[in-house]
Amino acid sequence: MKDVRDAQYVAHRSDGTIVRRPMSPHLQVYRPQLTSVLSILNRASGVAISAGTLLLVWWLVAAASGPKPFRTVQHVIANPIGLLVLFGWTLALAYHFFAGIRHLVWDSGHGFSLPATHRSGWLTVAATMVATLLVWAIGLSLWLGA
Repeated sequence: MKDVRDAQYVAHRSDGTIVRRPMSPHLQVYRPQLTSVLSILNRASGVAISAGTLLLVWWLVAAASGPKPFRTVQHVIANPIGLLVLFGWTLALAYHFFAGIRHLVWDSGHGFSLPATHRSGWLTVAATMVATLLVWAIGLSLWLGA
């Protein structure tokens, strides 16, 4: 009786002889690398931006609907969890923006060497942190100062 898993390991050459092919290493074999982590974060930030945009739409609809719905949304957003969600959305927007610039540089044919990818990766992370903290510092100073 043939093992059903053989389909994953066995192949046939053009002359019909059987060849045993090695399986690809599993995820546990790989160590996270900067480039792979940033690639995954770029996709995750795109999803977070989409989710955060729903919050923005809710806020805009409430603003157009009158003072009571707007007050409700403002109350939800102004609590600690709401502020954390807004901070995460800001972080995702900043990261996706800077990662997009990094990809545009790659599209121009530059920055493909390993040292350049590491440099641009860490620059993307640093720019994300600086931009997010700057936006929040300005936003909070305006909010609390008003």
